Amino acid sequence: MNIELIIIALSAFLLAVVFHEYAHGKVAYWLGDPTARDAGRLTLNPLAHIDPLGTVLLPLALALVGFLTKTPVPILGYAKPVPVNPVYFRHPYRGMMIVALAGPAMNLLFAALGVGLWYSLINTDPHPVFLQTVLKFSATFLFFFITINVVLAVFNLLPIPPLDGSRVLLYLLPPRGKYLLHTLEPFGFVVIFALLYFFNMIEWGIMPIVDWVQSFLLQVSAG
Repeated sequence: MNIELIIIALSAFLLAVVFHEYAHGKVAYWLGDPTARDAGRLTLNPLAHIDPLGTVLLPLALALVGFLTKTPVPILGYAKPVPVNPVYFRHPYRGMMIVALAGPAMNLLFAALGVGLWYSLINTDPHPVFLQTVLKFSATFLFFFITINVVLAVFNLLPIPPLDGSRVLLYLLPPRGKYLLHTLEPFGFVVIFALLYFFNMIEWGIMPIVDWVQSFLLQVSAG
């Protein structure tokens, strides 16, 4: 991965995580929770959502690893979580589940839109050289954009606190299960990083998703 591809990938990542968090806040607001709005987080301004570690250092470090090792490394990370207060919801656990699912749903929607644009691009036959350059850049951006959105959606649906999937699991669990999951929540990031780096989740869990997206786009191009 060269410097140009790193910049494109990081731009696609930033767009994906900003809309992911915005979706959380917007759906919470629709359900009656003004917390995100009052905190200034109900915005598409990237500066309001950037987390120094998750939005800057982690994806940049992964991109540099890919650049130095000349191997494909998926861009992973997270934005600053949007504050949500379940006391505003008529059914707190159900409300939290709906809010949680809004983020991955936004990512999958973006991925679907990206596939549509990709299909339009590969069926365009530009003659001017400058237009060919623009289309090549756009296709590269869309490849990263689609891949990153799919990876973020799947990754966030893991039932590990504080990922979105844990809110779905909380809704489904009986009271004792809810208590246990709440107890484990402070250690959630430890579990996530252990899966990523000690159990090689990137290789056996995330790279297959990246390979599937690439194969899918090739089939779209061929069709």
